[in-house]
Amino acid sequence: MGREELRGQGIVGVRDIELKQYIEDRKHLFWYSPAPKSETVSDELLVEIILNYGSMDDVRALFSVMKIDNVAKIFFDSINKSERRKGNYHELTRNYFTLLFNRYASINKSLENI
Repeated sequence: MGREELRGQGIVGVRDIELKQYIEDRKHLFWYSPAPKSETVSDELLVEIILNYGSMDDVRALFSVMKIDNVAKIFFDSINKSERRKGNYHELTRNYFTLLFNRYASINKSLENI
């Protein structure tokens, strides 16, 4: 399995330097985690935390580091898993990013079933 495949699955420990630095720069958003955050945060949790609690600058930087299509895929996969997962996102956040990703991300349109 290649590095990108592992990273896409949120496998711990397979992080590039840019993504590690991105997480470290925003460690205040991961206050509950005592371990080094850049090694323990899954891609799914990272996207959830940044979209819910990060600033728009944090979101833009996330798109730069992870690419908007990858973030959109993680977002739609997460909210389509279950109602509980869908509830992890604030209602306004979920609505805003659903609209944004539908417009700007070039993902498989079958992921839009919310």
